[in-house]
Amino acid sequence: MTVLDTLKERGFVQQLTHEDEIAELLEKEKITFYIGFDPTADSLHVGHFLGMMVMAHMQRAGHRPICLIGGGTAMVGDPSGKTDMRKMMTQETIAYNGEQFKKQMQRFIDFSDGKALMLNNADWLLELNYVQFLREIGVHFSVNRMLTADCFKQRLEKGLSFLEFNYMLMQAYDFLELNRQCDCIMQMGGDDQWSNILAGADLIRRKESKPAYGLTFTLLTTSDGRKMGKTEKGALWLDSDKTSPYDFYQYWRNIDDADVEKCLALLTFLPMEEVKRLGALKDKEINIAKKTLAYEVTQLIHGKEEATKAQQAAEALFGGSGALDNAPTVTVPASAIGTKLLDVLSFTGIVSSKSEGRRLIQQGGLYIGDTTVGDPDFLFTADLLDNNTLLIRKGKKNYHRIVVE
Repeated sequence: MTVLDTLKERGFVQQLTHEDEIAELLEKEKITFYIGFDPTADSLHVGHFLGMMVMAHMQRAGHRPICLIGGGTAMVGDPSGKTDMRKMMTQETIAYNGEQFKKQMQRFIDFSDGKALMLNNADWLLELNYVQFLREIGVHFSVNRMLTADCFKQRLEKGLSFLEFNYMLMQAYDFLELNRQCDCIMQMGGDDQWSNILAGADLIRRKESKPAYGLTFTLLTTSDGRKMGKTEKGALWLDSDKTSPYDFYQYWRNIDDADVEKCLALLTFLPMEEVKRLGALKDKEINIAKKTLAYEVTQLIHGKEEATKAQQAAEALFGGSGALDNAPTVTVPASAIGTKLLDVLSFTGIVSSKSEGRRLIQQGGLYIGDTTVGDPDFLFTADLLDNNTLLIRKGKKNYHRIVVE
């Protein structure tokens, strides 16, 4: 089975530029390919996870990945899939974010001995002469054709800035530059990048008279079409300081039954026979598959030790076994005893604000044990503590330990 067969079987492949040629190429040669990551935040999120899995499958098959950090393109902002223009960032912020990306990618990709490259398009984009760029690159782009691209069409009604209109040219130029520097012949990306990938492959054919290829992978969505990775706190980040390993584990443990098999195929390296076996489980048994998914994905992102701790905490809270010490924990000083519980929740960040906490209590969503806290003025008293610890629950599944020091 070729790597393309593997990617298809696991549900990654959405569109290809030249399917037969790509199939033959990946079977007979070891190629260099790239995926771009614009450093618009200081951590990768679960949406990037899919791209890293594709890179890992390709590298395991002997192909060489280039992780391209978009230090240059991030200064413009990709309009693909966006209804509004992205916020402008400084070069310093972009450079810092790119360094954080590197640390996270190294869990998946082997950069030793040139097996993979980490490059930054700021190295060539920021040095470009604008008039020269227009004459050499812009001449190959038809505005009429660009306006038919999905990434621009949905923005035209709200207003598309000329700044963003340049993004497709810049990404196409990246592909050309990587082709010249590193003999990179394929670009991969999420399906929202299809128009940009086509533009780059076409530019290489025009400028270099050489073949170039593109492949897009599916976007990570739920069975009803919503983008996966949104939590009540925002995005599901791969940085443990932004999304704790426990919260990360719990996200996958609690996904809809209909999404389990797809996520096992896309986000783990479990053999497909095992994926299908787990995905076929019904009713209560599907929880076995969810626990497997949560552990495997957390292990890939945070390592075995953190995955095991998250698993034990979940078992302690929901199954009556395991180590409660690994549950999400906050500490408060002894002076907090006698104050309102609502103040403690707000101080520790368990609720984002007192008004949010008040709403939670009024809606019957805050519990101590199985007892609902019904009064916003409820006091945090010593008799509630067990070994200086109070276990509270938000909603059905969101537990927190408050430890008095």
